[in-house]
Amino acid sequence: MKIVLLTGSPHRDGTTSVLAEQFAAGAQAKGHDVFRFDAAFKNTHPCLGCDVCGMNGSCVHKDDIENELIMRLVDADLIALVSPVYYFHITAQLKTVVDRFYARTGRISDKQAVLLAAAGSDNDLTMRSLRVFYATLCRYMRWQSRGTVLAPGCATKEQIARTAFPKQAYDLGFNL
Repeated sequence: MKIVLLTGSPHRDGTTSVLAEQFAAGAQAKGHDVFRFDAAFKNTHPCLGCDVCGMNGSCVHKDDIENELIMRLVDADLIALVSPVYYFHITAQLKTVVDRFYARTGRISDKQAVLLAAAGSDNDLTMRSLRVFYATLCRYMRWQSRGTVLAPGCATKEQIARTAFPKQAYDLGFNL
């Protein structure tokens, strides 16, 4: 299986890096091919809504999304979204990538997906909007969700290391 792992954290070694690394390790142990795109450290530009792409063509932006990522998404069997939760949602860095799906919407549809996220807060509202966003994205893109690992109350790498969430991420990747 070809997996594209999209991360949105601006912290190279934070809580979601643990989830991303464990998910990738599990998937690779099962023989899957994993390509990782760390959106926060790439040259990316937001969708302009100009419709030059016509939802099935090149974007006017010739950035890392267009040059390195978009065709890997087209070829992928599964797309993994990995993000810290900032104000009840994925980060702006990852949202920029998701918005750019527009250029190839039809060709990125009908795939499998997973969501991995960590948040400092463990308030019952913390993951609510994220769950709705993911379910809506999966429905719109006709993605089959293969699972989620949502880790509230994990503000630091040390906190998440003391939980079952890293193992859950590994198992999610391994059991694809």
